[in-house]
Amino acid sequence: MSNIEYLIGSERLAKRVLPVYSDEAINFLSDLSSELLHASNIRAYPDVVSVAYWCRKGNLLKLREVYHSINRLGRGLAFHIAPSNIPVNFVFSYFFSLLAGNANIVRVPSKPFPQVDMICNAFRQVLPQHPQIAERTAFVAYPVNNEITAAFCKEADLRIIWGGDQTVAEMRQYPVKPKCIDIVFADRYSICILNGDAILECTAQDLKNLAENFYNDTYLMDQNACSSPQLILWRNGSNEAQTRFWDAVEKEAGNRYKLQGMTAVEKYIHLCEDAIEYPEIQSFVRQHGNLLYRIQLSELSKVETTALRGKGGYFYEYYLEDLGELCALINAKYQTITYFGVHPEELRQIILNNGLQGVDRIVPIGSAMNIGVFWDGYDIVTMLSRVVCTS
Repeated sequence: MSNIEYLIGSERLAKRVLPVYSDEAINFLSDLSSELLHASNIRAYPDVVSVAYWCRKGNLLKLREVYHSINRLGRGLAFHIAPSNIPVNFVFSYFFSLLAGNANIVRVPSKPFPQVDMICNAFRQVLPQHPQIAERTAFVAYPVNNEITAAFCKEADLRIIWGGDQTVAEMRQYPVKPKCIDIVFADRYSICILNGDAILECTAQDLKNLAENFYNDTYLMDQNACSSPQLILWRNGSNEAQTRFWDAVEKEAGNRYKLQGMTAVEKYIHLCEDAIEYPEIQSFVRQHGNLLYRIQLSELSKVETTALRGKGGYFYEYYLEDLGELCALINAKYQTITYFGVHPEELRQIILNNGLQGVDRIVPIGSAMNIGVFWDGYDIVTMLSRVVCTS
């Protein structure tokens, strides 16, 4: 299979599994964190900063406390299919599987990202000091090739599949071992709930921080991430509160976001399509040229909300009379609720008490991208490892 480029490692990987949260894995990731944090241009990439902070030794030791009394080992060889449009998901996927004790073949994003190069360079610096991890690590790049993918699937004991419904369906066509376990990350949908009264109570600095956090949840990944909110739901959403919030977001985006010409055209075409398809559109607000689109909806009862998707600063808005309205909206595709001015426990109880199939995360605005070992409703490290029990 000559079309495979091994960015890290080689095709010869160790078969012996490691314990969950092994010292070898934690020490390696700690050194990797230090290497990344010392990179000269890391501050230009907030997502890489998040990677570096996540794999600090202190954080990993806290995670290990959950498993310290359980005899768990990895399952074997994990094959990872990373999403093409999110630069750093591939390495988080690797982290979770490595901490679960597995050897890993990771297909990196097909699109070129400087973040991927930065992370791979850090691996090259650190892996030689950690031979047990090096022999269990391979990052690969290759063009679309069913034969190569089939060969990796055939050898895998686990598959971690990112990229949405279509990717999941395609990967399920490949033969795998009888005991191969799949963890799939299909298409998901996320929303944001804002309390207008809390917006009005914000100081100027508080509002600036809120706008910065909202930007990081949305514009930073062009709303491509499954956890990026598409629909903004208002409680006590007076015009004054909405104007204050969106003006702050517009200012933050104006300072940080580079709107590409193609994205601007796509946003306008998307608006025209929405205007034709949804009579529920009450009004449309465009701010700062094409930088921010707000599509205000009069009702949601007849709308399949998970179809309401935008990118590059294209948001749908709706006014909630009561949080109980969420029960009629939320379905199995809902993943994350970000919030401000709303008590998270109230939201959690709505999910639990009504037996809703959707919503796996309820986090403050600014935390939408904070991926962890609990994601998409999975306890990932537990699923990627096995228990050795006695009686």
